[in-house]
Amino acid sequence: MDKFFAAIQNIFKVPELRKRIIFTLALLAVYRLGAHITAPGVNSERLKQVWAEVSQTLLGILDIFSGGNFQTISVLALGVMPYITASIIMQLMPTLYPQLKKIQEEGEVGRQKMNQWTRYLTVALCAVQSFFIATWLQRNQVIDNTWWMSMMMVVTLTTGTIFVMWLGEQITERGVGNGISLLIFAGIIISLPNAVSQVAAKVSAGDAMQTLGVIFLIGVLIALTALIVYMESARRNIAISYASRRVGNQVFQGQETSLPLKFNMGGVIPIIFASSVLALPQTLFSALPADPNNPDSIWSQIVTFFNQFGGNDPYYNLVFIGLIVLFTFFYITIIFNTDDVADNLRKHGGFIPGIRPGAPTADYLNTVMTRLTTIGATYLALVVFIPQVLLSGFNVARLPFIGGALDSFFTNTPGLSWIINGLGYQFFFGGASLLIIVAVAMDTVAQIEAQLVMRNYEGFLGAGRLRGRRG
Repeated sequence: MDKFFAAIQNIFKVPELRKRIIFTLALLAVYRLGAHITAPGVNSERLKQVWAEVSQTLLGILDIFSGGNFQTISVLALGVMPYITASIIMQLMPTLYPQLKKIQEEGEVGRQKMNQWTRYLTVALCAVQSFFIATWLQRNQVIDNTWWMSMMMVVTLTTGTIFVMWLGEQITERGVGNGISLLIFAGIIISLPNAVSQVAAKVSAGDAMQTLGVIFLIGVLIALTALIVYMESARRNIAISYASRRVGNQVFQGQETSLPLKFNMGGVIPIIFASSVLALPQTLFSALPADPNNPDSIWSQIVTFFNQFGGNDPYYNLVFIGLIVLFTFFYITIIFNTDDVADNLRKHGGFIPGIRPGAPTADYLNTVMTRLTTIGATYLALVVFIPQVLLSGFNVARLPFIGGALDSFFTNTPGLSWIINGLGYQFFFGGASLLIIVAVAMDTVAQIEAQLVMRNYEGFLGAGRLRGRRG
């Protein structure tokens, strides 16, 4: 703890680092201030009634990553989600259009072009999303049903997202850490006081089982945090050798280095993909009610199924885990092309000891990445599934054949009923949120650590850098 406080003191001894941190905190405060400015024309009381019905749909996921701004339809309601979506699309596009791939490989100039196009795409996505949001608000009588109010909502929400995007870029350039990630971090962490107050209320009630449940929940969250820190820091180092080469009259000696590969290269992106895909049918079918005159029709059964499809539904959880695994493998193949890596190594005279350059190297890297991604996908599924069960439970009664017996067993066994109904906490502090919080905190601390060590100050860990699994 003494080292931690010493590192905090060292931060304020470095003028440039001190200015960067103060600048970052100031812009985060501006972002949170915007969350309290409601968009013009919104009926707040009616919005609360509507939100109670749709909080578990795609709109609820949007609210998570907007830091609660969407729940109140503030001027920053869309948050950074349109920018994240645009960034993902621009990452996928070079694989479909070779011309974009050539631009991407042009170095700094190509990166600036891609960033500019990402901004344009963000504005277009904002305009489309805000139009549908305005239509949804008008249908639910949250705002007046006029073309002027619809246009006002589109302009307000689009402008708010552009402002959030600008804040994120300013933090990245003039502050500390990745600006967009820090804005998401701030939006999630702001709900922590409410979560703590709910836990404290459970404990103060004096119920022994509630107290044990709180202790168990805290223990699981600590264990998951440790797992996230370990997996996000872990690296699989591939040994790389460079042969000696002659350039003119100079001979450059060969060198040994390594290619570090993360277990989870996709970060939280696969979880975002899976959550959006699963929430989409829920959102659509919630707007299309079943036929009350014919409850046994196929349409009514489909609507009823998707109305139950979420939270503690076992089918939802199984499909959710499957989609996380699928999108993890899909996203890794996009951002890490083993053929390109093998080709670049061959061009620069590098090789993996014991592996021939070219296609054999690509095959070897593909085998390694498949194994690492399998571990990473399993890790993401566990991080998401365990908090989901703790908070919402697992409705085993919906399982075929054995569902009824399991439901009876857990219901009648003291201390196990929480498996079906969850622990009863109504805050969202699940696996995706926990992963974002820990990953962003680690990245920000690592950048501050690097700044301190570069100026000969001892960092937070007293070791000069954040260590990975292999130190």
